[in-house]
Order: sequence, then structure tokens, then C-alpha cells
Amino acid sequence: MASLLTPLITSAGLIGGYKTARDTGNRQLGGAVLAVAGAAAFALWKRDAGTGTAVALTTTYVAAFGLSHPLAKKMGAWPSVYTVTAATALASLVFGRKK
Repeated sequence: MASLLTPLITSAGLIGGYKTARDTGNRQLGGAVLAVAGAAAFALWKRDAGTGTAVALTTTYVAAFGLSHPLAKKMGAWPSVYTVTAATALASLVFGRKK
């Protein structure tokens, strides 16, 4: 069960952050959702997989957020968010497990 927690947290951060920003019109609030989820995921990855892996997965999470913007121009906002969310969740499942 613990190995499913971080993919759920990162998914909530990416999807919830976008939805929050979109629904409220407040990008900073969406960013706060993204940041809180990222910090929680980092702490769990660090505990389970070590600091180096936690840094790499957090970088992946932030890069996914950044990549969603140009990707949205090609495929639309929600499909872009779902695509980067799936990729981040998969990376978390594969690399974020307990040692």
C-alpha cells in the first residue's frame, strides 16, 4: 500500500493543482497545491528510496509540470495534464519503492 501512496499524492498535486488554478483563476493557489503535494511525495520517497532517488523523482515531478504547458498547446490542457500525471505516477511506482 505504501508504494501506491506517492503516485496518488503526485497525481493529486498535478491534477489538483491545475484544477485549483483553473477553477479559482489563482495560479499561485494552484502552485501551492502542487508544492504541498511535491513536498509530501519527496518526504515519502526519501524515506522509502533514499535522498538521491527522492531528488530525481521530485525533479521528474517538477519537469512534468513544466512539460505540461507546451504539451497543452499540442493536445489540449486536460489531456496534457493527464499524460504528465500518468508518466509521473509510473516513475514513482517503478523507482520510489522501499529499498
